[in-house]
Order: sequence, then C-alpha cells, then structure tokens
Amino acid sequence: MTTTTRLEGLDFARFIAFVGMVLVNFTVAMGVEAGAEGQGSFLATSFVGGLEGRAAATFVVLAGIGLGLAANKAVNNSKFNDQLIWLTTKRALFLLVIGLLNSLIFDADILHYYALYFFFGVFFTRMSSSGLIFSIIILIIGFVIMLFTLDYDVGWDWKTYTYKNFWTLEGFITNLFFNGWHPVIPWLAFFLFGILLSRLSLDQVQTQLQLFTFGLIALLTVEGLSLFTLALLSGVEQDLLDIATTEPLPPMPFYMIAGMASACMVLAFSLWVSSLFAKSPRLSKIFGFKLSTQIGRQTLTLYVAHILFGMGTLEYLGLLDGQNASGTTDDAIIASGIFIFATGLYVWAYSKFFTRGPIENLMRLITR
Repeated sequence: MTTTTRLEGLDFARFIAFVGMVLVNFTVAMGVEAGAEGQGSFLATSFVGGLEGRAAATFVVLAGIGLGLAANKAVNNSKFNDQLIWLTTKRALFLLVIGLLNSLIFDADILHYYALYFFFGVFFTRMSSSGLIFSIIILIIGFVIMLFTLDYDVGWDWKTYTYKNFWTLEGFITNLFFNGWHPVIPWLAFFLFGILLSRLSLDQVQTQLQLFTFGLIALLTVEGLSLFTLALLSGVEQDLLDIATTEPLPPMPFYMIAGMASACMVLAFSLWVSSLFAKSPRLSKIFGFKLSTQIGRQTLTLYVAHILFGMGTLEYLGLLDGQNASGTTDDAIIASGIFIFATGLYVWAYSKFFTRGPIENLMRLITR
C-alpha cells in the first residue's frame, strides 16, 4: 500500500467518525436519550447508543496518528522536530480560540480539549513505545483516583447537562482536566494511543487484520465484563457502579478500553477499504469513496458547520431539546442523514476548487 493510500484510509476513518459524531450530537441536541425505552425503534436506539463517546474517541486517536506520522519524519532531525513542536503549539492555540468561541453556543465542544491534546501530545512523540503505554495506563488510573478523591459533580447541572462555572478560572481548569465532556485526564490517553499506532506498519494487511481482531476482542471483552460487573454490583452506590460503566461520563477504564478498541476497528477497516478501492477505481467511484475522503479532510470545518448550520436548523424548526418533547432516535437519525447528504453536496462542489476546508485553510494560513 502506498503512503497516499494510507492517508486516504485515515481520511475515510475520519469520515466514519464524523458520521458517528453527527448522529450522537444531533441525538443529544434533540433531547433524545439513546438506548432509552420509548425513544425510538430498538435498532436505532441501540445503534446510536453504541456510538456515544466512541466517535469522538476515534477522532482523538486519529489525531494522534496524524501527529505521530509527522513526528516519525523527524527522527534524527532535531531541526524538523523543533519545527513540529512550534507548528503544533501554534495550531493548538488556534484550536483553543476556535473551541472557546464554539463553546459559547455548544457546551459539549471538543476543539478546546483538542488544543491541549496536541499541546501535550507533541512532547510525547519522541517517547518510547513502552513509555507511551505506561503513560496511557497512568492517565487512566489517575482519573479513577481523582474520581474518588475529588467531587466529579462540581459545576454540573445534570438535568440540563450544562456546566455552570465553565467561564471561571477554577471551573474552566476543573472542566478541562477532570470533569468536562472530554477531559485531558484521561482523554489524552486516546491521543497517545494514536501516536503508538502510528509506529505500526499500517500499510500491511496483516497489521490491519491484527488491529481489527484485537479491537473486536477487546470491545466484546470489556462490554461483557461491564455487564457482568454491573449485575454483580446491583444495588450499591452509584460511585461504585461508575467503575464498571462503558459510558463516556465519567470516562472509566472500561470506557477508555472500549474507545481504543473501537478506534482500532474503524482504522483497520478504513485502511483495508482504501487499499481495496485503490485497486478498483470503478468500484471506488460507485461507492463514492473519493467524496468520503474529501469529507474526511474537512472534518474541522464540518464539525463547526454541524453546530452552526445543522443544530441551527434544528433550532429553527423547533426540534432541539426543550422545543419538542416527542422527538425520537429515529428522528435524530433522519436529521443526521439529511445533514450528511447536504454536507456531501457542499464538499463535492467545494472540492472542485479547493483541497482543504475553509477553517483548515485558515489554520494553515495563520500558523504556517
């Protein structure tokens, strides 16, 4: 597999994660509890419920892979390594600003967390693989210790899923590192996992098969252990039940493992599909693979767009949480499908003139 094919595989993986992210965020924005009885068909609620927290985790792992691949070029080249650190720091600042602006209208913004993943992550790129594994374990265990020594509920209004003290210094730091939607501890572990994966021979079919198999086994194992442990701990305090959850809030060990496992499966599948379509251009055209990868290259722009235009349209139609009490997961899936279709039309037209999205181009212009 060529390097180009590998990069297209990563773009396709970003496309898959983007679709999952839109489904989850639209479901949350419409006030639908995925997986809850009476909230839609069993298939729809189970599908979206299974995506919660996984699409975002996959995005972070893919971001780590991207930085890791760039850092691999800097081996034995201190000048390039210094340039990478400086460039990554500038892009982290850009993401922080965009993310904070986005947080004014969307509480669950991930971009300002991304800024910290990149800022800290770039200093791990020269760490040994064993050091990365150790750091990942420390981050996961560290969060568990923090959960039982600090107040995880501070700042939260769980009825409305809003964070009251976000714009205070103490609240912002607490949210960013501990009890936010995607806190640096332990979510940085996903980014470091991506750096670790970037060192594998991702071009090799055998590696892809091993990644998918590992991911599937790990996912089934932690889901099974979670169900067993929750049944075993039935009736105990909620803090103890949190230990066994695979839900993203709070991000406990089972969830972190499940997120990494899901990312491995998406990555392996995407790389395999990319190599398959590279050998069959006609098949690639029929299934719209090129358009999918073009969407994958604009996920930063499209992330902002799905909030401004996607959720903005839902609000205009009276479909957001609090406006429509009868919304179901099926409605959220339909709304997501319409938005993704519109996204495809936009990217198809836009890509005839530009290779990168508007915000990607702006970031490149400002930080180059």
